[in-house]
Amino acid sequence: MAAKIAFDLVSPEKLLLSVEADMVTVSGTEGYMGVMAGHSPLVSTLRAGMIDVTVNGKDDRYFIRGGFAEISPTKITVLAEEAIPMTELDLAVLDQRITDAQDDEIAAKTDTDRQKAANMVDDLKLVRAAF
Repeated sequence: MAAKIAFDLVSPEKLLLSVEADMVTVSGTEGYMGVMAGHSPLVSTLRAGMIDVTVNGKDDRYFIRGGFAEISPTKITVLAEEAIPMTELDLAVLDQRITDAQDDEIAAKTDTDRQKAANMVDDLKLVRAAF
């Protein structure tokens, strides 16, 4: 039997998930990365996207709006700015978030703010495409 990795998904409101997972895929700043038991220690910022948690061959997915991941060989903890199970995510709400992010991109006063908003639009569109 393959080794498991402890996984905690924490939002500002509560602990959403605490399981022993086969693998966790997170949306790192540089792209998606898979984390399994024995992973090298790492701390990474997370961008808006999805977290995929595999437990005994079953996948659960969560939308996150950014945050941090702390990874050790035996545990991964995600501190998310916001986290919603994909089963509870409403497409109308997601479409409104895309529109709001596009408005933020247009209204941005600096190149940094404009790029941040553009990245959010791209990330939200990827989540939308996953439906």
